[in-house]
Amino acid sequence: MVRGHGQKDSEPPTSDLFDAVKAAKSDMQSLVDEWLDSYKQDQDAGFLELINFFIRSCGCKGNVTSEMFKKMSNSEIIRHLTEQFNEDSGEYPLTAPGPSWKKFQGSFCEFVKTLVYQCQYSLLYDGFPMDNLISLLTGLSDSQVRAFRHTSTLAAMKLMTSLVSVALQLSLHKDNNQRQYEAERNKGPGHRAPERLESLLEKRKELQEHQEEIEGMMNALFRGVFVHRYRDILPEIRAICIEEIGSWMQSYSTSFLTDSYLKYIGWTLHDKHREVRLKCLKALKGLYGSRDLTARLELFTSRFKDRMVSMVMDREYDVAVEAVKLLILILKNMEGVLTDADCEGIYPVVYASNRALASAAGEFLYWKLFYPECETKMVSGRERRRSPRAQRTFFHLLLSFFVESELHNHAAYLVDSLWDCAGSQLKDWESLTSLLLEKDQNLDDVQESTLIEILVSSVRQASEGHPPVGRITGRKFSADAEKVAPLLQLLNYFDLNIYCTRRLEKHLELFLQQLQEVVVKHAEHTVLEAGAHALYLLCNPEFTFFGRVDFARSQLVDLLSDRFQQELEELLQSSFLDEDEVYSLAATLKRLSAFYNAHDLTRWELYEPCFRLLRKAVDTGEVPHQVMLPALTLVYFSILWTLTHLSGSGASQKQLLSLKDRMVAFCELCQSCLSDVASEIQEQAFVLLSDLLLIFSPQMIVGGRDFLRPLVFFPEATLQSELASFLMDHVFIQPGELGSGHSQEDHLQIEQLHQRRRLLAGFCKLLLYGVLEMDAASDVFKHYNKFYGDYGDIIKETLTRARQIDRSHCSRILLLSLKQLYTELLQEQGPQGLNELPAFSEMRDLARRFALSFGPQQLQNRDLVVTLHKEGIKFSLSESPPTGSSGQPPNLAFLELLAEFSPRLFHQDKQLLLSYLEKCLQRVSQAPDCPWGPVTTYCHSLSPVENTVEANPQGYPRSKKRRTEGPSRQQREDISSSQEESLQLNSIPPTPTLTSTAIKRRQPLGGLEEMEEGSPEPELVQSSQPLSGNQRSRLSSPQHFRTLLNRSGPGLGNRLTRLSLMEEDEEEIQSELSEEWQDTDKHSSSSEHRLDLLDSTEMNLEDL
Repeated sequence: MVRGHGQKDSEPPTSDLFDAVKAAKSDMQSLVDEWLDSYKQDQDAGFLELINFFIRSCGCKGNVTSEMFKKMSNSEIIRHLTEQFNEDSGEYPLTAPGPSWKKFQGSFCEFVKTLVYQCQYSLLYDGFPMDNLISLLTGLSDSQVRAFRHTSTLAAMKLMTSLVSVALQLSLHKDNNQRQYEAERNKGPGHRAPERLESLLEKRKELQEHQEEIEGMMNALFRGVFVHRYRDILPEIRAICIEEIGSWMQSYSTSFLTDSYLKYIGWTLHDKHREVRLKCLKALKGLYGSRDLTARLELFTSRFKDRMVSMVMDREYDVAVEAVKLLILILKNMEGVLTDADCEGIYPVVYASNRALASAAGEFLYWKLFYPECETKMVSGRERRRSPRAQRTFFHLLLSFFVESELHNHAAYLVDSLWDCAGSQLKDWESLTSLLLEKDQNLDDVQESTLIEILVSSVRQASEGHPPVGRITGRKFSADAEKVAPLLQLLNYFDLNIYCTRRLEKHLELFLQQLQEVVVKHAEHTVLEAGAHALYLLCNPEFTFFGRVDFARSQLVDLLSDRFQQELEELLQSSFLDEDEVYSLAATLKRLSAFYNAHDLTRWELYEPCFRLLRKAVDTGEVPHQVMLPALTLVYFSILWTLTHLSGSGASQKQLLSLKDRMVAFCELCQSCLSDVASEIQEQAFVLLSDLLLIFSPQMIVGGRDFLRPLVFFPEATLQSELASFLMDHVFIQPGELGSGHSQEDHLQIEQLHQRRRLLAGFCKLLLYGVLEMDAASDVFKHYNKFYGDYGDIIKETLTRARQIDRSHCSRILLLSLKQLYTELLQEQGPQGLNELPAFSEMRDLARRFALSFGPQQLQNRDLVVTLHKEGIKFSLSESPPTGSSGQPPNLAFLELLAEFSPRLFHQDKQLLLSYLEKCLQRVSQAPDCPWGPVTTYCHSLSPVENTVEANPQGYPRSKKRRTEGPSRQQREDISSSQEESLQLNSIPPTPTLTSTAIKRRQPLGGLEEMEEGSPEPELVQSSQPLSGNQRSRLSSPQHFRTLLNRSGPGLGNRLTRLSLMEEDEEEIQSELSEEWQDTDKHSSSSEHRLDLLDSTEMNLEDL
């Protein structure tokens, strides 16, 4: 043994490496990196630790000390360890029972693979660690101790597989280097770089040296371990060798797919043990499945073809099935290799009693006899439909095979064998009956009888769905998730009372057994949901067989619960689970979750273990996502079922508080999951949070359930903020373009859209039921126009219900939405040219849609629209331009958005708002001599240009009288689209212009109180269409601005007096308006708040 040069004499290291691999406390890469660091600090100590890891993995309690390592050879060390080895039990880590050892082999192999991968650029070519390790493993593989031999052979073969991968990469690098060298050398003398050529030559030399070293290691392992162990007395060792050499041939065919290596698989085809023969066939399937590799298999095929054909009659059915599948690949990829005599030895297998074997033989028969004559041809990349002639040919060939072979008297078995591969042809009963009815077919009695039998057998097979009597198989549909789920739904339409009679009890027992098999076998949500619902239908206490069904349910849940508890302990004790264990745990949780949805599983006490699992997931992040999803729903259903029990009478205060604590803890856990890296975890947590917050809202005490008041829960501001942020990140996102809707990607986008709609509906429901602050609706409303195609119906319904709850608050939220969008755009783009951006045009469209949502009831919404204008004017002038700047206030462009609401105003209200605007502008210290563009646009929207004749009976300036004769072209350009909408929406007669006296007698305005001194904080923002150049210059002129402000007739003093009178009468106005609103609210509250579009809960509130 070549000894390393350590820094000091090291004592035998502890078994930390073995314990870490056994427990899988961390990922293998980190574990190997830690070992590499320790090895670099002390080579001898590090290598001793690695040696003792493999010794401990063999089950030996002994250790290799530094003294032994220095003075003893490998054979002496192994002899010493053999003397210390206790073989009395016959068990060692690779064969030991129990869950703690079940995953050891996978972790062990993963460690060896990672070790080579991490060392491929450093220690792999050092000479000391790998050479000594290979020497040790070779010696151990020749030991008489089974544990040494088995474990070291597995390690050596996995080490060889990893080295093959490294050799393949080196080969690719060499080829790439050669191409680069040739390309550089072929350049002209003036373009060639000698330094690069020299560098490429050095690189080639380095790669060549590395490849020679790797080939030397592989040769040592192959000759020292494989050649001796592929015929070991232990079948597990032989199977390991064959499985690995098959992988070498597939991954690095240029070196290993030769007859000198293939012969080992050919010889082992005669192995006495089933597992070894199975590994041989699977290895060969990987080779024959590729047309590129079959050219190198000709000699092997000619030598071992007879053995492969004879294995069709293997005494082990699974081996025989693999043999037939291998021959199908040879038939497809190596034409002419299988002779008629070879095929005739396979044909009789279609009548075998084992259905898997018969179906495989049927597929071989189909590809050999029927496919060349009858299969669909591809024309221009499209599949052409089988012609009637091809179908008749199929039945003629089938008839000839059945009659002439004289192998069996019953066609049902032949039909069943061909059913999986030729079911569509066998179900072409139209062609079959036409063949029987044609007079010129010249069929004799035997042929006609055979065809009729084939017809009857195919119809029976299609209708009954099970193979003929005597053919061993599993249930036809129990393994097919797509078929078993709808079949379970048939129970919805049965008269279940008939099972109360004793003569049908055996069928009920059979159904319960099959249902348990289906539940244990499947993990698909649709199947589990259908199974849980089917059992729910049977668990009716009114049925006389309820006791039997309840017992079956308890047995099933006991089985699932025990399995869950066992798998959970394994997960909590270890941070690593292999794929099979993760799948098993996730499947168990899915089954329990599906049944918890339909059945009360409270007595199994699943809350605590599931919550522990989720707490570990949140704290450490070590729990796989596929395990977390069903665990979340399990805890959710546990809380709801507990609430169902307590919703009756007699619940104690202690029970209520205990449930409240559980609910709050789960909400906090879901809140933590909202920031999870996996989107499916975040969305599931959001849905469950939305439902729980709604269920435990103040609505739960309605209807005489005041005793549940301790359970009422109000979310904190941080949680409300996180829910709103989640909505922005996961719902209001721009999806990709949807195609025709038929591709898989389109279907995925549609499913994702449905999920986003579900999330939005849950959030809107929280708003409408008062769980969240109604102001948060602005985060939804501001996306009304941009996402109208995806969520328009949901947002519109939410807006309608919010207006029914509080019209005044709803209008303030609409204004808040526009403020937020405007502020966001202002912060992103700055105030310059804001109203010329496309985003501003989008904001203008949104404002127009908001204005239309008020409907044609101008009188009812009068005060709301006036208040909205007033608050909008305040916001637009809330911030002054920078000191010394001649620019306009940064929020002034908001007036252009406000102009979209002007058609909702009465004409006399427009005059008052013009006065209010002028008063507010006077307070702006830096107001220019000529008006700003947004002010001009807004004033124009308030000017009573339409219906002037009707609106000016008191002799105001008649300069617009030609309006009744039709406006000029230039005036038509000045009329905005919102004014045209106002003309269409105004269905009530125009109201005369109000005077200060008329205000007290007629329907009053909402109060336009004085503008507050302090400037409000900007809220949040986004988008519209700027005026054209000629419009802007014309509207920005001082003369036009004065005309707009003075169109009402009397001077400024009169208008200010009217405004003052209106403010003095504000209290009386609000009193009159409140009476009107009360009448309206009574009408609104009488309508039931249906939330069809917003339904997102797993369990309706009424169910509780």
